[in-house]
Amino acid sequence: MPDRPRSKNLAYLTRTWGFMKPYTGQLTVAGIALVITSLATLSIGVGLKFLIDRGLSAGDQSFLNLGFLGLMGIILVIAFGTYARFYYISWVGERVVADVRKAVFDQVIKQSPGFYETTKTGEILSRLTSDTTLLQTVVGSSLSIALRNTLSVIGGVGMMVITNIELTGLVLLVVPAVVVPIIWYGRKVRTLSRESQDRVADVGSYGEETLNAIRTVQAFTHERHDTNKFSNEVENAFLVAMRRIFARGMLGSVVILLVFGAIAVVLWAGGRDVISGDITPGDLSAFIFYSVTVAGGVGSLSEVLGDLQRAAGATERLVELLETDPAIKAPAQPKAMPEPPRGEVSFENVTFHYPSRPDTAALNGLSLAVNPGEHVALVGPSGAGKSTVFQLLLRFYDPQSGTVRIDGMNLKDVDPREARKRIGLVPQDPVIFGSSALENIRYGRPEASDDEVRAAAEAAQAMEFIAKLPDGMNSFLGEKGVRLSGGQKQRIAIARAILRDPRVLLLDEATSALDAENERLVQKALEQLMVGRTTMVIAHRLATVVSADRIAVIDDGRLIDTGTHDQLLRSNPLYARLAALQFSADAGLGVGMSQAAQ
Repeated sequence: MPDRPRSKNLAYLTRTWGFMKPYTGQLTVAGIALVITSLATLSIGVGLKFLIDRGLSAGDQSFLNLGFLGLMGIILVIAFGTYARFYYISWVGERVVADVRKAVFDQVIKQSPGFYETTKTGEILSRLTSDTTLLQTVVGSSLSIALRNTLSVIGGVGMMVITNIELTGLVLLVVPAVVVPIIWYGRKVRTLSRESQDRVADVGSYGEETLNAIRTVQAFTHERHDTNKFSNEVENAFLVAMRRIFARGMLGSVVILLVFGAIAVVLWAGGRDVISGDITPGDLSAFIFYSVTVAGGVGSLSEVLGDLQRAAGATERLVELLETDPAIKAPAQPKAMPEPPRGEVSFENVTFHYPSRPDTAALNGLSLAVNPGEHVALVGPSGAGKSTVFQLLLRFYDPQSGTVRIDGMNLKDVDPREARKRIGLVPQDPVIFGSSALENIRYGRPEASDDEVRAAAEAAQAMEFIAKLPDGMNSFLGEKGVRLSGGQKQRIAIARAILRDPRVLLLDEATSALDAENERLVQKALEQLMVGRTTMVIAHRLATVVSADRIAVIDDGRLIDTGTHDQLLRSNPLYARLAALQFSADAGLGVGMSQAAQ
């Protein structure tokens, strides 16, 4: 999903109606308040006319008092109406954005890993935050402002015509001379504002990337280089901000000069008509009020149009995500998985290409059957397709040809969530979330009790280090588990799998990050966990290989041989070579393995 320029087609904003429709009651209240305040604002001009002509010019104190009370009444109506309009339209804006964010997140979290091979995570986060914020600005503010100013302009021009058609003609001649420069300069300010936001985003992006890699930064003594680069990013943001500030200041000055200059022209022309007796002072006051209202409305509309255009582009990007169907999803009528789970796994002539590598087969005609309760190790050179076997078994992808089955069921015919519930995964690079040890382990089974979580941690030999943390099981493990060593992260992941109590266990060399003592303890826990379960292991160490019931040798996406460790040493040259290179150091059998490889 490439990051392309945003559309300015305002029609995209109509796509938000589906999210606004449930709140028509609040929108109706805001709309009524909007109409009332607009009419009340326009009526001020009428009040001014009668207050000046009947009160001030006629010297009638009682009418002056009555006009004052009338104006105060109108002002109160405007104040309460403005509050109602602002509250309800802002509520709808926040509510709609919250709903959109939930809908977008719900959609993207369903996407298969293949989706993220071609879509940047940062772009998705930008849509969840920046684009939805733009949408909130429109729904909760700009749209209301646009409607209010549209009513003000239409009503103001109408009242100007009714008050004095000749002065109206003069204003209509002056307005373009005022509005056009403001719109032109306003666009320049908006461009600089966007550029300023982009530069600030660059500062944040570089800072985040550097701090997330702080160990690498310091290990390579890169602090000074990164400080200088960050300083350059900050200075660039400062320079753009100063250009924006200068432009905004100039825009304010231009607005004051042109708007008040135009008002001065109208006052001069209208004042001559008052002196000549063609209009009353009240007519002139009302006309000036309407002129200011119309000028302000037109200026605001020009600003709001830019917001609406940006929001239209943001909406297009959000809709694009919402309309992206997951590549992996349950069929319309999923078949039920057999009960109780057996843990039978099979690959039948499976060929698979990753979406980002369509010309290279990760698996090529692979067939492999694993019996319930069997312990199978997958061995092969890097890039042979071992991890891809796990990816397809979890149905992160569908093969282009062939069939993957669990308990005899084609994974394409069942709900992927139901199939995945039978699988426990311990990856080589475990994911640790920014929460407590308790919640990280409970991730394997969210409904598990604290005692069950603790028992899983004990079984994974994790309580030894968890108990030493400041708050024990409730200790915060840091972002991405930064407070843990590699082996400790591994044991948290093993505890998570133990808690899940799966029928099929996938181990991507779960003990690779442990020292010899901890490996022995965790291996013992895993051996207990593997009893009665189907276990598939991506093996890089001898201890894992020799304990397997069967070893599957994979090369270039094909299954080339299966057998026990001793059988394959004698019958398969590739396995013997891998054993010599990868396993001999663990077993201290370098000489024997080298001879076997020959």
